[in-house]
Amino acid sequence: MLAWLIGCLLLAASAPHGAWAGNLPPLQGDMRKLIVPDQPKPVAAAVFKDENDTEITLDAFKGRVVLVNLWATWCIPCRAEMPALDRLQKLVNDPGFALVAVAQERAGREKVEKFLAEINTPGIKPYIDTSMKSGRAWGAYGLPTTILIGRDGREVARLVGEAHWDAPEAVAVIKALLAP
Repeated sequence: MLAWLIGCLLLAASAPHGAWAGNLPPLQGDMRKLIVPDQPKPVAAAVFKDENDTEITLDAFKGRVVLVNLWATWCIPCRAEMPALDRLQKLVNDPGFALVAVAQERAGREKVEKFLAEINTPGIKPYIDTSMKSGRAWGAYGLPTTILIGRDGREVARLVGEAHWDAPEAVAVIKALLAP
């Protein structure tokens, strides 16, 4: 009886939290930290700048699965996580996927670009928000915070804290979201 109860608890802990999330694989490893809402929810409009300092919003990525990662150069867990995000992008290699790593950085673009070069993450575009309003609009109260957005532009999951985004279980989550 005790073994059955423990098995049920382990199964419940590894299952996606939201009722709609049937297309997600069982959450394992760092993906068990994903917070999955009962239903996909709207994402607040927020402005940030692309690599050319042009103001954009997440509308620029509509129709794609988007992984929004909010980070900063001074954030130690962010430093550890960024190379995994760079590798994730290569592992997924799908035009329907966008990695949007938005630096919440008052120090400016030069510091962000220097940081990305220093940690050897050439695949990460230097999106930036020097006002840090995007993080507040998206409900990020700590860094790093990662928000997964479905093709319809709605939030399907989020993870607060560092994760190994290049691990097989993370790739499986992204590929499940990309599946038709």
